[in-house]
Amino acid sequence: MSHTRTLRIDRIACTGHGLCAELLPELIDLDEWGYPVLKDRTVTDRLRAHARRAVAACPVLALHTDDDRT
Repeated sequence: MSHTRTLRIDRIACTGHGLCAELLPELIDLDEWGYPVLKDRTVTDRLRAHARRAVAACPVLALHTDDDRT
């Protein structure tokens, strides 16, 4: 059984601080207003710790990872 993490943003809760893009630039860009745009939703094993750190650092708890088991 493989284990995959996916990243998601609660767009209603997000206030555009941009910290997630600073901590996880491999997966998150900012749009012209400073709100995050996901480049890729899949969190690889190599980026798992960085994604966890970005989720924990979000000041409004708008960034989340979901575990998918296939």
